Amino acid sequence: MMKKFLLASSFALVFSQALFSKEQKEELTQSRFESLTKLTQVIGTVEKYYVDDVKLQEIVNKAIKGLMQELDAHSTFLDKKSSKEMSIQTNGEFGGLGITVGMRDGALTVISPIDDTPAYKAGVKSGDIILKIDDKSTLNMTLNDAVGLMRGKPKTDIDLTVVRKGNNKPIKITITRDIIKIQSVFSKAIDDDLLYLRISSFDKKVTEKLKTAIKKHSKIKGIILDLRNNPGGLLSQAISVTDIFVDSGVIVSQKGRDATDEEKYYAKYTNTLTDVPMVVLVNGGSASASEIVSGALQDHKRAVVVGEKTFGKGSVQAVLPIVKDRSENIKLTIAKYYLPSGRTIQAKGITPDITVYPGKTVSESSNEFQIKEADLKKHLEGELQKVENKKKKEESVEKDEMIITKEDINNDNQLNSAINILRSLIIMK
Repeated sequence: MMKKFLLASSFALVFSQALFSKEQKEELTQSRFESLTKLTQVIGTVEKYYVDDVKLQEIVNKAIKGLMQELDAHSTFLDKKSSKEMSIQTNGEFGGLGITVGMRDGALTVISPIDDTPAYKAGVKSGDIILKIDDKSTLNMTLNDAVGLMRGKPKTDIDLTVVRKGNNKPIKITITRDIIKIQSVFSKAIDDDLLYLRISSFDKKVTEKLKTAIKKHSKIKGIILDLRNNPGGLLSQAISVTDIFVDSGVIVSQKGRDATDEEKYYAKYTNTLTDVPMVVLVNGGSASASEIVSGALQDHKRAVVVGEKTFGKGSVQAVLPIVKDRSENIKLTIAKYYLPSGRTIQAKGITPDITVYPGKTVSESSNEFQIKEADLKKHLEGELQKVENKKKKEESVEKDEMIITKEDINNDNQLNSAINILRSLIIMK
């Protein structure tokens, strides 16, 4: 009798759960139907009663654009023009200014100017808030629209009005657009025993170029990896760059909405090229892939991170087509990056192990130039000869393989600190 009662109770429980599940599905279906009906009603009302004659396609595009803008700063609608521009940029050569921008607290903010581009040469700095593009205010402007306005035909001028920390008034900067060609990697020697590696962006050839530079300097005692003002790039390159220096463990993981939907990327000892001491330089212009590399090296205790707190862009975007011919797309945030320790980069950034601010190094005045008037001419002739010899020497060396001079170091307080820290690490090893 008891068994029959338990069996009946179990059946009743399963039956009631099935009914509850069915009711939930019906409520969800009804809710989705009502929501879609509401959207259709609004679009129809705008089409019929709005003061201007706006075509249905334009209304729908505006609705999609507004939706993407409300989700987060990195999700966006790519219409036909924007999709074509994105394709051009992916090929690594385009007409523009050479800056990477993002939204921070609702303001259009320069993540970083790219080395040797029009924006870099005009004096645009990481952290600048762009108030106006020519005569158009950026308030309530989408990130995609802002990028579209800044791009244009080479040799045409554009005015950016920016607010900069430490300046009481907005600054107006005139920039001449040009074809942007990015030299992503270059290397320099420091005193014959240290190697300086600069990565300006993570394009598809970064790892290959880094390996070549490291193999060429097999007898170095330490490496400075400069990721300052590097806005990021390809995830695959961030992983493979880190893998050069880390022999095991997680490099980065990405998690989506579903907690079980997690993908982890691991280091392999067969890919490790060097175990010499390292210092990584970062600043507020270091974002995305730069933060993955610096954060992973920091978590693995593989490098000392020096400089300033990074930008904090740790979300993953996927470009998803919304029409059959892929001429229109949405760029949608689908996941977030997490470092080996489990911490997230998004909106937090990487805090350096040692904070060092930019500027010139502080040193005592040199007494070397305190000479008598009678010796002045001879001294100047000697100095001129040094300059000429140095010029000839630099001309004979490839652009990406020059020596970092004492003058370079004196003009860069962060680099000077990195060198001193690296030498301490070498002594302690």
